[in-house]
Amino acid sequence: MSSTPAANFSNEDDERKAPTGFHPSLWGDFFISYQPPTAPKHAYMKERAEVLKEEVRKVVKGSNEVPEILDLVITLQRLGLDSYYKAEIDELLCTVYNTDYNDKDLHLVSLRFYLLRKNGYDVSSDIFQHFKDKEGSFVVDDTRSLLSLYNAAYMRTHGETVLDEAVVFTSNRLRSELKHLKSPVADEVSLALDTPLFRRVRIIETRNYIPIYESATTRNEAILEFAKLNFNLLQLIYCEELKTITRWWKELNVESNLSFIRDRIVEMHFWMTGACSEPHYSLSRIILTKMTAFITILDDIFDTYGTTEESMMLAKAIYMCNESATLLLPKYMMDFYLYYLKTFDSFEEALGPNKSYRVFYLKELFKILIKGYSEEIKWRDDHYIPKTIEEHLELSRTTVGAFQLACASLVGMGDFITEDTLDYLLTYPKLLKSYTTCVRLSNDIASTKREQAGDHYASTIQCYMLQHGTTIHEACIGIKELIEDSWKDMMKEYLTPTDLQPKIVARTVIDFARTGDYMYKQADSFTFSHTIKDMIASLYVEPYSI
Repeated sequence: MSSTPAANFSNEDDERKAPTGFHPSLWGDFFISYQPPTAPKHAYMKERAEVLKEEVRKVVKGSNEVPEILDLVITLQRLGLDSYYKAEIDELLCTVYNTDYNDKDLHLVSLRFYLLRKNGYDVSSDIFQHFKDKEGSFVVDDTRSLLSLYNAAYMRTHGETVLDEAVVFTSNRLRSELKHLKSPVADEVSLALDTPLFRRVRIIETRNYIPIYESATTRNEAILEFAKLNFNLLQLIYCEELKTITRWWKELNVESNLSFIRDRIVEMHFWMTGACSEPHYSLSRIILTKMTAFITILDDIFDTYGTTEESMMLAKAIYMCNESATLLLPKYMMDFYLYYLKTFDSFEEALGPNKSYRVFYLKELFKILIKGYSEEIKWRDDHYIPKTIEEHLELSRTTVGAFQLACASLVGMGDFITEDTLDYLLTYPKLLKSYTTCVRLSNDIASTKREQAGDHYASTIQCYMLQHGTTIHEACIGIKELIEDSWKDMMKEYLTPTDLQPKIVARTVIDFARTGDYMYKQADSFTFSHTIKDMIASLYVEPYSI
């Protein structure tokens, strides 16, 4: 939950004032009328992209040497083109896994390790011991190898000491070398130190990497042109989605008469696009953005605007999930609640008769969220502080909204998502616990000062301080170590999926973890959205020239 002081309003209040500290929308109705300059060229771009896709396919199929394969695969991944060649890339990486290679070349070893682990191969990290001297220090002579080792090391799981050591070694070396480097190498190193390659939001990585790839003397012109066209075509899809969702958001605001709602619909879509960026996930993005809007409204009501009594009334209505529950609600909540129910009906229609059953899972996800909110209100009202951070996380990881969104993303996907998979996710498996722990802790670090400005339950930061007797600075360091532990947990689960957790589940959860890392890295970028305004503009407003 976002955290601002609870307010006491009577049931007769129709208008709620937004709290200070939240700036107004940066985008307003911009996307309702905005049309990217590439829109008139849509048909040409689509036709040209199909031609280029097949040209690049020939390049992919013609690759046979391990170094060539690895360079091509990582290039396609960073340019956002790998999803068009999934079968071919799987086959190429299988070949890499079963083929001899130069295990004395640190760049090659690191790149091979990175790509195989990313594709689900649980390859051993012991090979990196061979790149240490007698004193146990890494021996690396060039920046390219150093950077590759850095990115490979962040694919670590628990107990891989050699990778833990590599993270420390490469981070220190890259920071010291950065001031002596020139573009494009300096750009690559700077990006890596900000966020290791595996943790980057894929669509943002594509936006950032296209100009880097364009400046490379070894670039393939067909790949470059395809990457630009693909990005521009995605941008057109995203803008159409935003047009539809912004209209829905405006209607929600009008019908529900909740004037306190923070207008962040563009940021919500941006966040969900980071997790589900491919063109065929349009329905998932729309469902997710609307889910995020409802989570934001409910969070604000429970955490800020509603009295305890009002919040418990709303909780009961969410559990009932039918129109008769409006009789339980204060006046200012009634229209919102009816719109909430109406939106679920629209989800059923969009999913069609064969998948409409999935909306049941969306409703269950909200019930889990509301149960957590209700418990947090009890903590707040009782001034209760959990004795340990583990006790805090048992509740607070369920209320950050991350669990709901990761599970909801699968509702809008294809037939490969089964009822058994959705049932399994509702059991809150370890992969989801690790992911939601990561997001909760990242959120608390980014927003701890603002959250504790008023009457609010203790965050994980305060629990850590009390449990370990530390300062807030020391607590934040300790929390960051716990975040790294969560990434290790996720990597282990990523490498060992179950039958009920197909690869798409693990990949999607990791994508959501990446977006959480991005949104909370420097600040709470959802609340203070000016921090991501330029990136949103580059994703939605600024196409590449072809």
